[in-house]
Amino acid sequence: MSENRSSISNASSYAEIGEFWDRHDLGDFEQQTYPVEFDLRVQSPSKVYVPLDRDMAELLRNAAASHGVSTETLLNDWLKEKIEQKSLGK
Repeated sequence: MSENRSSISNASSYAEIGEFWDRHDLGDFEQQTYPVEFDLRVQSPSKVYVPLDRDMAELLRNAAASHGVSTETLLNDWLKEKIEQKSLGK
């Protein structure tokens, strides 16, 4: 984006654009906008959601916090460890 400037904010970086729109409302610039078309490729999600008992989820959140990691990270680490143990016959 070094050569281009945002047409409305006159910003030269994405950070400057963000700062501009934090302080302004698009409605104030509606006359300067125009419709655009673009293609969007939606890929299948790489995550799978599994129902978890509410009490178990709370225990997991607390355990993750005590380990200083996210709930998702702790759960994935524990599941990976358990699967590896099973595959090694432990």
